[in-house]
Amino acid sequence: MNRRALLIAIGLIVVVVGGAGAWWLGSPLFLDQVVEEELPFVIPSEKEMEQMSEDERTKVAEDVMDAAAKMPDKEMEEEMPKMADDAQPVVVAQGQFQDADEFHKGAGTVTLYRLADGTHLLRFEDFRVTNGPQLHVLLANHAQPVNRADLEETGYVDLGGLKGNVGSQNYEIGANIAIDSVKSIVIYCKPFHVVFSTATLGSGS
Repeated sequence: MNRRALLIAIGLIVVVVGGAGAWWLGSPLFLDQVVEEELPFVIPSEKEMEQMSEDERTKVAEDVMDAAAKMPDKEMEEEMPKMADDAQPVVVAQGQFQDADEFHKGAGTVTLYRLADGTHLLRFEDFRVTNGPQLHVLLANHAQPVNRADLEETGYVDLGGLKGNVGSQNYEIGANIAIDSVKSIVIYCKPFHVVFSTATLGSGS
């Protein structure tokens, strides 16, 4: 092989290797990395649950709860919203999250604030609860509800899904919600109607 051919061959190798390296470094800018993980458990529909026996429903609930509890914690670290000096929030009530039972555990402080515009804010701090499927935050009219019957008998307002099972977080409450009747904050599993943790509210003073 003459000198010219050797130089051409070396040049082609450099181009190929360099191009491959450039693609390896730059391709993440142009290619999406799509993840479609399935839940490690299956939540039956309400119709399917109704068709099961009591023992079957209990077994499904136990399996799902056990799998959900082993999932990684979903952590939140929201700060308290900033307010103008003349519009500082007023503490209306406070409480401490407690375990619902030996399996469903909760801890941390909840504070209910009244804002200057008439709305309210619910603030969780140092919060932690056992992980579970479709956990929701409820404003309950029962001081210490332990089951679905307690909640439905006295009434509650669903603020939506829990943002994370660990960490500080905020939940806005509209001015149309009657705060005076709220006696506790409940972390509740919607599919299986299970109370995970309850914080009975006391005076904010």
